[in-house]
Amino acid sequence: MTTTPSTRPPGTSAESDALRALYADWAHIIATTPDLTMRLFRSIFDEWHQPTREPEDVTYREETLGGVPGIWTLPAGADTSKVLLYTHGGGFAVGSAASHRKLAAHVAKALGVVAFVLDYRRAPEHPHPAQVEDGVAVFTALTDRGIAPADITTIGDSAGGNLAIVIPLALREQGLPLPGRVIAFSPWLDMENKGETLVTNAATDALITVPLLEGMIAGVLAGGTIDPTTPLANPLHADFTGFPPLYVNAGGAESLVDNATRVAEKAAAAGVDVTLSVVDGMQHVFPFLAGNAPEADTEIDAIAKWYR
Repeated sequence: MTTTPSTRPPGTSAESDALRALYADWAHIIATTPDLTMRLFRSIFDEWHQPTREPEDVTYREETLGGVPGIWTLPAGADTSKVLLYTHGGGFAVGSAASHRKLAAHVAKALGVVAFVLDYRRAPEHPHPAQVEDGVAVFTALTDRGIAPADITTIGDSAGGNLAIVIPLALREQGLPLPGRVIAFSPWLDMENKGETLVTNAATDALITVPLLEGMIAGVLAGGTIDPTTPLANPLHADFTGFPPLYVNAGGAESLVDNATRVAEKAAAAGVDVTLSVVDGMQHVFPFLAGNAPEADTEIDAIAKWYR
């Protein structure tokens, strides 16, 4: 059994506890509902937006790009020639453009650009590489519209952080231009579940458990028929030569923190310009607290300075 802290970590804001509390509630539902259907599982994770304050002066528009539906986040006065291609988290199986539009909008507003949040095909109905193919299709559709590849940033959280890193690798394999930058929030990369912090942070992570990850891995890797070391599924096994500048973050309390640190080390060793931010006491994808907790707002401000 995984325990979660009853009080927030020292030095963290009271506002930041909202995300931990949401995750603890989800973990309880998952643990006590053995007949949880995929429909209900997805409904639970569509609550992910709740700790995020609705950003002001942002409008939204639904569209299908490259055959992939999604939601545009359009901050007032944003530079529409610069686009964040946002891939949502949720183990490749849950989460949606709707659950992530507010987070994407906060980042887009801070950077002065627009964002397109993909509703990519989800596992287990659509295993790897469907999600990667959808990301490449949207990237290609944006460039076909005249957006310069260098003005596109792939960005995502958790499994979507994996996709944000993998989409440029897939583009490179196809001989296509790469995005100008990559941003990954708490990326989930390790399809082998070998990370040390799965053990060392088990008591402080309010959501992530090895059994939860094993179920997600089985879905996206087609029940084990796809090699978990495949670089476009597990970029910890990828070659990062020539990769764009990378910003990667994680919460210090989460079980996946060493996914962020390992990919940062691997990319830096290949000569990539890497910025790594690990914020003490924070949970998985802590930028979800945007507009409500100072830790998230400070992090997004730091990303904006990095971007510029």
